[in-house]
Amino acid sequence: MAAPRPPPAGLSGIMMPAPIPDLEALRALTALFKEQRNRETAPRTIFQRVLDILKRSARTVELACRDPSGVEHLASSLQLITECFRCLRNACIECSVNQNSIRNLDTIGIAVDLILLFRELRVEQEALLTAFRCGLQFLGNIASRNEDSQAIVWVHAFPELFLSCLNHPDKKIVAYCSMILFTSLNSERMKELEENLNIAIDVIETHQKQPDSEWPFLIITDHFLKSPELVRAMYAKMSNQERVTLLDVLIAKMVGEEPLTEDGTTALLGHAELIASTFVDQCRVVLKLTAGQHDDEALATIRLLDVLCEMTANTDLLSYLQGYPGLLERAIDLLRLIHVTANDTTDIFNTSACIRAEGDVKNMAEGFRSHLIRLIGNMCYKNKDNQDKVNELDGIPLILDSCSPDDSNPFLTQWVVYAIRNLTEDNSQNQDLIAKMEEQGLADASLLKKMGFEVEKRGDKLVLKATSSPPP
Repeated sequence: MAAPRPPPAGLSGIMMPAPIPDLEALRALTALFKEQRNRETAPRTIFQRVLDILKRSARTVELACRDPSGVEHLASSLQLITECFRCLRNACIECSVNQNSIRNLDTIGIAVDLILLFRELRVEQEALLTAFRCGLQFLGNIASRNEDSQAIVWVHAFPELFLSCLNHPDKKIVAYCSMILFTSLNSERMKELEENLNIAIDVIETHQKQPDSEWPFLIITDHFLKSPELVRAMYAKMSNQERVTLLDVLIAKMVGEEPLTEDGTTALLGHAELIASTFVDQCRVVLKLTAGQHDDEALATIRLLDVLCEMTANTDLLSYLQGYPGLLERAIDLLRLIHVTANDTTDIFNTSACIRAEGDVKNMAEGFRSHLIRLIGNMCYKNKDNQDKVNELDGIPLILDSCSPDDSNPFLTQWVVYAIRNLTEDNSQNQDLIAKMEEQGLADASLLKKMGFEVEKRGDKLVLKATSSPPP
């Protein structure tokens, strides 16, 4: 009769196998580590045993990569690898002691090397994907809230792992890789991204393809947008569609419920210079859309205007942009050029809905005139130099003439009212100009009334004044 086997080693009073001989034992251990109390009392030696299984199975994968004929024997090894990663992943959840113990065994380097080998395998897809996903989850968990682990993950994973996984066709692999990147990034490592822009651009592309995925969005908002230097370098290398995606995230950050911090505002000032300079240089490309053709550069420029409108609505950014060379002049010049096409029944700028970057030319162009007038109005807010500049450039008649008495265009009317109020506030010269235009029949009195203004004659002087009940 065979001698009785010794009882399994205990973990917090729960029975578990001592040498972890097979897949079922690994699964039992994985299940145990779902409980916080079991994680906290796990013997350190158990992780060495799991690592031994992982190393042994990894050698099988390595051999299969060298000799494709060995792929048919990989099924059991992939199962063991998957369960090793699940076990280690669970052990790291909210347990820094286990994170440190597992890291000190050099498990991170082995895991990264193994994940990179997965790219070279030609085996049954689902088994490989499951092992791949679990390996990335382990790396994400061991790095979570653990700066020492984050540093080691970065050393082993950057840049090759990120370059490989951010472009992977499997959405879960992309999401888990994004989680690792988000967790590992800090201000110093951001500088390394400037030398590996493909990774940063891949994140933008990932968000473009998977807008509902949380991690790519957080990487952009919580890391990329804090570095104007990185954003400037990225913007120069990105496609116009990727630029639109980045600008959409920038707008979401500015209009979000969470108030901007001092550092966030400082970063936005850095972005404002890029946005304003690019718009000044490229704004005329939007005229390509008058032919109804799809042009990504024009669509990106439309999005720049949307960003400028939001930036000039921020008091901390307004004064900088009010004095930006050429910005006001370009806005008026572009409004005039678009106004020339307004009589064309096919003019796609002759609408007033809000801009939404959905890829459709008409949708993208809607509201462009409204936003131009909004930008001009913002830049003239309590700024006499800009008020006078608009007058000098004959911008006031242009703005008034942009407001057709058409109830189907309420947004355009509202922004014209807003701009005229900012142009005439404490500026008698601009007030006199509009009053004289009304007297000469160049400004429609009924339209002015709808806008909340009226002209009153006081002796020999015409005075423009706001009515008591202006439109909302």
